[in-house]
Amino acid sequence: MVRVKHRYLLVNFLYPEPLPSSKLQDGLPEHLQFYQPTPDDFHAGNLKSAIQKGVTELFGEYGVGMVSTGLKVNYLSNATSTAIIKCPRAHFRMVWAALSFMTKLPGKDGKPVVVKVVRVSGTIKKIEEEVIRRAKLTIKRAQMGDGIGGSVNGIVEAVQKWREDDVLVEVGEESESSESSESE
Repeated sequence: MVRVKHRYLLVNFLYPEPLPSSKLQDGLPEHLQFYQPTPDDFHAGNLKSAIQKGVTELFGEYGVGMVSTGLKVNYLSNATSTAIIKCPRAHFRMVWAALSFMTKLPGKDGKPVVVKVVRVSGTIKKIEEEVIRRAKLTIKRAQMGDGIGGSVNGIVEAVQKWREDDVLVEVGEESESSESSESE
């Protein structure tokens, strides 16, 4: 018996239109405006049907037949605007293309959106680790940006400093572990 193999796509929904000024919080960094929460009426069923509709438009009945057998939305977070989509390995590029051509969220408002496929993996574990890593990085950027004033330049400087600190810590940890293994 042949095992069907899958790919997992990590997807972010970015919103190019800024929030109305009444909804902006004081001190909110500019880069976080793209990472707005997804509307509550958007759910996994809407995303799956939007993907199938996009594949139909791009690849016709053949494409939707190949993709829909294993298509599943494993995770959708409206708060972080993140989704994990499971699809057949042989046809994951069709799903990726359909997501890339999506310009509006399905639903009543049809809010403009840019769908960005962040990572493709063969295991859901690696995708989940990437979701956690990216969430931590976003939180770190927001915290560092607030201390500097919240500007984009300040955030870039803070992230560069943070990366330098992390590299120094990682190098220090590696040298200590290699010294202890050499002494044994």
